[in-house]
Amino acid sequence: MTRLSHWIALACSLCALGVPATAAGQSSPALARDVGTIEGIVRAYYEVISGPPGAPREWGRDSTLYMPGARFVALKQRAGKPVANLMTPEEFRRAVDREFVAKGFFETEIGHRIERFGHVAQVRSVYETRRTADGPLLGRGVNYLLLYWDGTRWWITGAVWDDERPENPLPDSWIEPGRARAPRSP
Repeated sequence: MTRLSHWIALACSLCALGVPATAAGQSSPALARDVGTIEGIVRAYYEVISGPPGAPREWGRDSTLYMPGARFVALKQRAGKPVANLMTPEEFRRAVDREFVAKGFFETEIGHRIERFGHVAQVRSVYETRRTADGPLLGRGVNYLLLYWDGTRWWITGAVWDDERPENPLPDSWIEPGRARAPRSP
């Protein structure tokens, strides 16, 4: 099967199946403010994982943001080489929940660019992380979010991210004006 035929078959399968308003694994429908706009779903993406020590994360709300089958790809460096860690949103939640609740975690968008064509969009979302809302900077990086509009709401179909490193600095033009580079905490 050619690559084009493969993608056409996949697209037809998705259209035939449809995507329910409440996807598998969700206990409640998505909030309209979270999924009605690209900006809303990106804002929710950050809000659900952020909070002070001791505060549970909004994992139920988080589960309403993703299309069934969504995947995350977290890029890391190991022995100087890039390594991709592939996971589902649920696997991500299980991996980070204990630490985020115990130590606190805030991920804040500090710049973005949206590219949209028809019913798909890609968001380059630059972030910074901290343990408390105004605490020392832990790190920065970029999330690339892939989105799908089903005619009534936006879905995140996948996300891939990479952290800023000395040999991989974020371009200044990607960061909102007024967001000066802050030193990382030791």
